[in-house]
Amino acid sequence: MRWFGRSAPGNWRKAGSTNVRLVANLRRITFACACAAVLISCEHGATTGASPAPAATASTAGADALPQIPPSDKAPPASQTGGFDGAQAYDYVAKLVSFGPRPPATDAIHRTQDYIRTQLKSFGCSVEEDAFHSQTPIGDVEMRNLVVKIPGTGPGIIVLLTHYDTARNIDNFVGADDAGSSTGVMLEIARPLCKEKQGSNAVWIGFLDGEEAQVTWSASDSVYGSRELAARMAVAGELKRIRALILADMVGQYNLQIPRESQSTKWLNDLIWNTAARLGYANVFVSQEEGVDDDHGPFLSRGVPSADIIEYGGYVKLGYWHTSKDTLDKVSPRSIAIVGHVILASVAELQQKFR
Repeated sequence: MRWFGRSAPGNWRKAGSTNVRLVANLRRITFACACAAVLISCEHGATTGASPAPAATASTAGADALPQIPPSDKAPPASQTGGFDGAQAYDYVAKLVSFGPRPPATDAIHRTQDYIRTQLKSFGCSVEEDAFHSQTPIGDVEMRNLVVKIPGTGPGIIVLLTHYDTARNIDNFVGADDAGSSTGVMLEIARPLCKEKQGSNAVWIGFLDGEEAQVTWSASDSVYGSRELAARMAVAGELKRIRALILADMVGQYNLQIPRESQSTKWLNDLIWNTAARLGYANVFVSQEEGVDDDHGPFLSRGVPSADIIEYGGYVKLGYWHTSKDTLDKVSPRSIAIVGHVILASVAELQQKFR
């Protein structure tokens, strides 16, 4: 993802893909920028130009013992979070981190895909896969989206999204928060939803490849999986069936404070933030705004009501984003549990709204 912040009147700074410029007072960011998204076509059958993923040591990949969790940040019982098991979601994150860096078209991401697929099928989920090739600055790169499709009784669709890849060419970047946390959340959300009858709206849960830039973030070098999914749904006439889209990304930090993403659809932001307040999480889903280019962009640009649940600026300020410090010890099971609870409850609210 890419963030734009304002540090002083008339002085705009950009945090790019690999060269982060820290900005003072990130909590009071405001942003007004249209999200640019360009459609890229699939070219199947070409050879891949992807380079190997940077190696990860056992300690940075989280292959050793799990970090000690302070009692205040342990996940509440699932009975207190709407059936969402934060401890289980944290275990999913730990497993993802253990694979090491996960850029597209690498052995590590193939193991990640196998793991996600296996978990989803163990929940009884129906999983559709889209293997596609993207033209990137490093050449043709194979990528793969995995989409859970839980049927409803009517034509509407509620879409939930996360990405599971990590940025290329950053040594020991295992993406515990940036990709790991939201993927763990969506895996745990799939577990109960795949076992329950839904309302009138189907629920699709997309695990997306290729969110990260392969070289430097731009409209054409980013959100490959999201652009692929949006394009396929457009061709199939399915975009008009989407009632709402909720993206999660970077949701596992300690002392989590998620601002409203300023490009997101206002009524959907309101629904999510009001749901969080009703559940007692107004101190986590806060009223400040922050603007982020992310996987919701290709859907927003096509008129789909979309919201991004992300705390980006705070993680940048701490110096963890897109570094080898984005490790499992930075992830709070309590934060994951809160976000999962809010998303599950928001899906229920959307089912009532569009029944």
